[in-house]
Amino acid sequence: MYPDSFKHSPTKRTPWIILEPGKIFIMGRSIPENPNDFYRPVQEWVSRYSHDYAGKSKIELGFEYINTSSIKWIFTVLRELSEIKDIVKNANVTWFYERGDEDMCELGFILRSLVECPFIVVEVDEMNRTRYEKILSD
Repeated sequence: MYPDSFKHSPTKRTPWIILEPGKIFIMGRSIPENPNDFYRPVQEWVSRYSHDYAGKSKIELGFEYINTSSIKWIFTVLRELSEIKDIVKNANVTWFYERGDEDMCELGFILRSLVECPFIVVEVDEMNRTRYEKILSD
């Protein structure tokens, strides 16, 4: 069985992560020194979760900046999530990007093309802690 929750507070180099039944939230800046060490526990949690959890899942992703190695891990996490039972009915992904950040917008659409569940790309005024807290409270 997957753990009840996994949390990581944001730093200047790593995103805010909250993984719990029904919610997967990864937002912030993702330029960890060792992406493999940083994202492996996230991927392992999501893998167990995808196979064991039968409820609805709200997946919220957004980055101020993300490096190439982190993008590969986010893709891996989304691929693991594609194992959710009845994914079309039980999961939805929201990708947030800051107005004017065309690279993040485009990345959202690329990732959307790789996942077979409801996936929306949402433009926001700015990506910062205030925005993340607002998304968490909605």
